[in-house]
Amino acid sequence: MNRNSNAYTFIFAIILVVIVATLLAFVSESTKEKRANNVKLEKMQNILSTIGIDVSREESGEVFKDYIKQELSVKEDGSVDAGVKAFGIDLKNETKKSSNEQRYPIYIAEKEGKKYYVVPLYGAGLWDAIWGYMSFAEDKNTIVGASFDHKGETPGLGAEINQSWFEDQFIGKKIMNGSDFVSVKVIKGGTPADNFHGVDGISGGTITSDGVSDMIEERLKNYLPYLKNN
Repeated sequence: MNRNSNAYTFIFAIILVVIVATLLAFVSESTKEKRANNVKLEKMQNILSTIGIDVSREESGEVFKDYIKQELSVKEDGSVDAGVKAFGIDLKNETKKSSNEQRYPIYIAEKEGKKYYVVPLYGAGLWDAIWGYMSFAEDKNTIVGASFDHKGETPGLGAEINQSWFEDQFIGKKIMNGSDFVSVKVIKGGTPADNFHGVDGISGGTITSDGVSDMIEERLKNYLPYLKNN
């Protein structure tokens, strides 16, 4: 075949694309299990971080079982669905279901003789999904720790939700005012230190800040029946 012909160029390009696609598919499949395990370990690491346990991703698998004593899947009415494994719940897919069909994972931890409740969060930021974890003291009201992350928020603005200066503001805040659920709001322009239901917003990241507020309120309200009765 004439190497200077269009047909030769076309066939060569097709063969090259097929070879590259095959190699990429092979690499993706061969690393699939490792990537899935890394996601699992990172999830454990983030859950532990909300109760003040700072470990590497590699260490989190062993440490997780030392502190997390129960993993529950809660129904809308507050009862526990023993047939659903909490750790395996994908919130991205779960939030697409109606509230009565969803299962709400909650992790019960014990540290230094105290009990903590860790709730996963999932919502929408400015550009894409945001998510995180929030832990509560035994009173099921006081926030002990928070961890947030995002898929594509703006660097230096909304992306700041995963920085410690933002996350640490939630420590000590409360989601209840007496018997009323009021959640915790991210407030543009700042909030007084004695406001137990608000934290300072991110300058220039108003939509992402609002997304965090909405995410926390929407997710936590689903746990109220369980938290009030257990």
